Amino acid sequence: MGRLRYDGTSDPIHIEDATLAHLKIVISTKLRRQESFMMTWRPVGKGPDLRATVWIHPAIPLQFGFDDADQPPIDAKLIAEMMRVLNATGELVLDHLIHAP
Repeated sequence: MGRLRYDGTSDPIHIEDATLAHLKIVISTKLRRQESFMMTWRPVGKGPDLRATVWIHPAIPLQFGFDDADQPPIDAKLIAEMMRVLNATGELVLDHLIHAP
């Protein structure tokens, strides 16, 4: 179970390593192009937020943490679909990608 840490102060978002590897490619591609976007998910666990959204911007710290040292296989079709949806809507929705820690 990997972790996506955003802004250096928020709690990490827990995501399966294979899914996180795909997100890393999509997010880094957008940020390398200096393209900001929204990212939305349903936080796991107890807390006041049932749905959370952050503005992903190149100036805000972002860290990907993986439990497995080996790179998982990457599905180019999944990357292309994630990019297509993100480019069409301006938002990356992780609801179906997140798993409990």
